[in-house]
Amino acid sequence: MPFVQEILKCRSLSIVGLEKNTGKTECFNYIIKRLPADNLNIAVTSIGLDGERVDSVTGTKKPEIFLRKGIYFATSEKLYKRRKILSEVVGISDSTGSLGRIITARTLACGKVMLAGPTGTSDLRLWMEEMRVKYKLPLCIIDGALSRMSLASPAVSEAMILTTGAALSLNINHLVQKTSRLVDLVRLPVAADNIVAALECIQSGIWGITKDKELVDLEISSALEIERVETNLLQSVEAIFISGALTDRFLTVLMNRINVDDFELIVRDFTKIFADHRTLFNYKRRGGKIRVLQRSNLIAVCVNPVSPNGTVLNSNLLCSEIENEIKVPVYDIIKGGYEA
Repeated sequence: MPFVQEILKCRSLSIVGLEKNTGKTECFNYIIKRLPADNLNIAVTSIGLDGERVDSVTGTKKPEIFLRKGIYFATSEKLYKRRKILSEVVGISDSTGSLGRIITARTLACGKVMLAGPTGTSDLRLWMEEMRVKYKLPLCIIDGALSRMSLASPAVSEAMILTTGAALSLNINHLVQKTSRLVDLVRLPVAADNIVAALECIQSGIWGITKDKELVDLEISSALEIERVETNLLQSVEAIFISGALTDRFLTVLMNRINVDDFELIVRDFTKIFADHRTLFNYKRRGGKIRVLQRSNLIAVCVNPVSPNGTVLNSNLLCSEIENEIKVPVYDIIKGGYEA
């Protein structure tokens, strides 16, 4: 039973798809189905809309979400009314979105449901905290999305599963490359403990770190203002902490202004990196380093070898090629037929 036991060691898990139709919902259902009966004290939700029978964009058939008895779930008021499951409401949010308030309920039997829970990072964190504290639930599972990668941040969920597949590319080599690039970001090394301790409380701005490990405020609010920093000031530090987003523009200006060999850029986590892979490669080729304050625990990668138009890739080859490249367990959970 691949990776389910690893999930039970975590307090929170995000399932993130590299593209639509890469098997994210199948992975979600696989986990729910195979959780041990004595470990169903969990809460689940989605940051998008999941569980509909037909994709509203592509028109293709999608797997529905199936929940077992005893699971807590959060979804919108509108979708809760359309549920095909017996459940009891345990909470209703104060705020109202396009699909109504967020309903938190507990299943009283097995059945199907569409999920569309809290969409903002702060709202999601508050909901997860309520599940842990008020209802004593040890695990929250979030059905995520690449377009909302911030919700896969280790500040929100401590572990993640990535789904990829033929919907991303029909060329296995290209598919492996694209998957590997994201995994490389997810697995960026953590900065030194003393640096993490000094930076984790900083919520804004760009800061330099000298050889004596002293912090220097570069007096710019974001990476977009890097041109305003004097070259001699950049040359006087050995590392820079970016509290917000790391962009192509920042990296390009930095490489044009100073020698980045052995220079260190520090971001909060991988979801803060918005630079193109070519720019990142150029920076690293010149000897530059990137570190994070928090690192995600990537448990596994799941693949869907079937594209939306019906083209089927070689599942065994796809799994082996990705696993050889990223050194993380890779599974086709449908073809594998893994039993609980």
